[in-house]
Amino acid sequence: MSYDDITQQMEEQLPFTATQTLTDADETRRKICSGGCNRPVNVCLCDKIPQNPISTTTQIVILQHPHEQRQKLATVPVVKKCLQNCEIIVGRKLREGSSQTLDSLYHGINDSAQFDPIRRAVFLFPGTELMPSIEINEWRSSLNSTCTNGIVLIVFDGTWKHAKEMMFASLPFISKFATRVCFDCDFEVGGGTIYDSDLILKKEPFKGCMSTMEAVARALRVLEPSGGEIEAKLVEVLKSMVSLQACYLKTVKPRKKC
Repeated sequence: MSYDDITQQMEEQLPFTATQTLTDADETRRKICSGGCNRPVNVCLCDKIPQNPISTTTQIVILQHPHEQRQKLATVPVVKKCLQNCEIIVGRKLREGSSQTLDSLYHGINDSAQFDPIRRAVFLFPGTELMPSIEINEWRSSLNSTCTNGIVLIVFDGTWKHAKEMMFASLPFISKFATRVCFDCDFEVGGGTIYDSDLILKKEPFKGCMSTMEAVARALRVLEPSGGEIEAKLVEVLKSMVSLQACYLKTVKPRKKC
């Protein structure tokens, strides 16, 4: 089964779609939970999302592609509800004026009187031979414990194609103050699907790819003093999202190769 086949089926089996003829069951699925998660009632996550957003020393800044706002499987709104220090910017590039947090870093680099050398920033994106990226654990181990206070984590939310476009468009701005970090990945191996992982909501393009929510969770495990606990809480919510979504998928068999 191809990437497009699996993704299309997932979209078709969502809790509701715009093309369905409405029945009483459809009307129920269209109801939005008013308890806090703002998701369809039959995939409500209110019992999983922390009542009090988790506080972190890390400031998370997520650039979300405009198309992702319309995706029913998006994890970013849930990340925002789970984490206290999380800022979402909808757009196609980061630039001066996008975020006060990033602007302070950008201008601080050029103003030694205002720049705080302890405050550092990283952006998550796999590297290439021409543009290498340092593995996030390796980057973290190069710092002492004091230097991890007030780190800014920048994440790009979109399809792989859109994420690359957003990252490259943002480079002239963020490269002034942020280091490119990554998790281990393999571009030569296909990514997983919801059928073989309890953390994947849709087909990933290659091994090592993950949802924005999982990426933030894995990064906070490395960056935060109590990162293991924070990661576990976020992963628990993500697993619940995947489990609920899986209820709306039909079991399919891969196409036979000719």
